[in-house]
Amino acid sequence: MAFDTRLDAAMAARWRGLGLWSDDTFSTALARRVAQSPEREAVTDGERRLSYRELADGIDRMAARLRALGIGEGDTVTIQLPNWIEFPLVFFALERLGAVAVPVSVDFRARELQYIMRHSGSRMFVCCARFRDFDHLAMAEELQGQLPDLASIGVVRGEPRAGMVSLDDVVEARGAPIGFLPAQQSADTVMRLVFTSGTTGNPKGVMHSHNTTLAAPRVLNRDLGLDAGDVMMVWLPLGLNWGYLTLVQSILAGAKAVLLERFRAAPALDLIERERVSYISTAPASLTAILQEPELSRRDLKSLRYVVSGGASAPLEVIRAWRRAAPGAFLELYGMLETGYHTYTRPGDDPERVAGTVGRAASHMELKIVDAEGRALPPGEEGEICCDGPSVHLGYHNNPAANAEGFLSGGWFKTGDLGVIDDAGNLRISGRVKEMINRGGMKFHPREIEEILYTHPKVLYAAIVGIPDPRLGEKSCLCLVPKPGAPPTLEELLAFLGDSVATYKRPERLELFDGLPFTPTGKIQRHVLVRQVRERLAPPGANA
Repeated sequence: MAFDTRLDAAMAARWRGLGLWSDDTFSTALARRVAQSPEREAVTDGERRLSYRELADGIDRMAARLRALGIGEGDTVTIQLPNWIEFPLVFFALERLGAVAVPVSVDFRARELQYIMRHSGSRMFVCCARFRDFDHLAMAEELQGQLPDLASIGVVRGEPRAGMVSLDDVVEARGAPIGFLPAQQSADTVMRLVFTSGTTGNPKGVMHSHNTTLAAPRVLNRDLGLDAGDVMMVWLPLGLNWGYLTLVQSILAGAKAVLLERFRAAPALDLIERERVSYISTAPASLTAILQEPELSRRDLKSLRYVVSGGASAPLEVIRAWRRAAPGAFLELYGMLETGYHTYTRPGDDPERVAGTVGRAASHMELKIVDAEGRALPPGEEGEICCDGPSVHLGYHNNPAANAEGFLSGGWFKTGDLGVIDDAGNLRISGRVKEMINRGGMKFHPREIEEILYTHPKVLYAAIVGIPDPRLGEKSCLCLVPKPGAPPTLEELLAFLGDSVATYKRPERLELFDGLPFTPTGKIQRHVLVRQVRERLAPPGANA
C-alpha cells in the first residue's frame, strides 16, 4: 500500500530542528525501557501481566507469526480487539514488519468494516471470537467473502473457523522468537491508518507516522511529570485514538498500563484500588457514572494523581462532585484523532475557575481562531479552531477533497470546532461548526444552554439538537436523561433557565431518554439523537 502524505522536507526539518521529531519509533522507545528495567511490569488486563521484557518478546513472537502468514512491508492489517493484552502485541508487531495498523472500534459491524478494509486495502483482519455476546467470527467470515484482498483472518481467545488462524499460542508462549529479524521502519513512515467516526459521511482514513504519533504523549508526559512510578488506567477503547495514546504514553514513561475491557463503574473502582492507579484518561460520562456509585465514599482513591477528562466539556457540578470524592488534580483536555492533544488545563489551575474551558495550548501546539474566510481573529472573538504542531496528521488517505477542505495554507489544520481564546490564553469550545442550530435565521450552539442545565438537580445528561420545523427551519429539542426520581418537566426547566439565555435559545421540546448515545470516547452522537427524535415524532406507519 502506497501512502501519499503532506510530509515534505521543510516540515521534517522544522520539527526535527525543534527537537519534537527524531529517528525514534515505538520499537526503539520500548527497547530503551527493556534495557533500563526489563522486569518492571508494563501492562495488565486482569488476565495476564507482562513485564517490559515479556511485552517486547511477545511483540516479536507475534511479528514472526504474522510474517509467516504473509504480512510484510507496506501491508495493512485491520485490528478489532477489546482492551486485552493481545491488542498491543498485534498492533506493535506490525511495526516490526514494516506494516501498517488499522485499529477499529470493537463496536463496528460489517458495513463499517467493509468500507474501512476496502479503502485501506487490508490484507489481514485480526479479531476476537466473541465479545459482548456478538459473534465476530461470523462477521469475519462474511467480510472474507466480500473483500478479495483479505488474505487471512487471525483469531484470539476462541476457536477459529475454517480458513482462519488462531493466534492464542503466540500469546501463551514465552521468550523471544528464534531467528526473527525485524524490518527497519523510518520514524516518518505511515505506521497507523485510523478512521474517523463518519458521522457526516464515509469515514476518512487519518495517516500518522511514528513522529506524529509519539509527539503528543511525549509532551503530555513531560508537562504533567509522569514517570515510571505511575500506573495508568486505560478504559477508553484501544481501538480508538485516546485509549491507544494513553497506552503509548504509559510505555514512553516506563509506567504500568492497566487495561479494562469495558467500562463499568464498580469494576473500574476495584481496579483503581487494587492496582493503585495514579492516572486516568476519561470522559465526563464515566465520571458521572462513578459518582453515582452508592459505596463511593468507602473506596480508597488515595493513589490518584491525575484525572484527565476529555471528549466533551465536564459540567461544573461534575467537577465539584469529583473533587469532593477523589484526591489529585482534575484536568480537562481537548484533542482529536487528526492532531493528538491541542490544549489542556494545568495542575496549577483552579479547576472551577477554568471550568468551561479546555485550558491553554499544549507546549508543542499552536492555535488560532479564524473566520469563514480563514482570517485570524483576535482574542475574545468566536471562530473555527485551527492548530499547527508536530502531532498533526499527515493527511487523509486517498481523499484529496478532504485534504483540501481540512487544511489552511501553511499547514494549519481546521478542526471543525468553534471556540474563543480568552485573555489568559484559555480556549473555550462553543460547539461544532455542523452542530449549530439555526432557528429562523437566529443561530446558536447547544453547549451554552446544556452547561446551565447540568446544574439542575434532576439532570443527569442533557443534549440539545435541532429538529426540522416547516416555518423556522429548525427548532431545538432537549434530549434528557433524568436522575432517579420524578423527571423534570419542560416548564420546570424553562423556569430554571429564566432570563439567563436569549428566548430563541430556549428548548422548545423535551424528550426523555434512559441513556444518550455516546461514542466510546464519551462524545454525544447528536446525529443519532436527531434520528431517534425524528422517529418518535414521525406519524404512525411513516417508517413502515
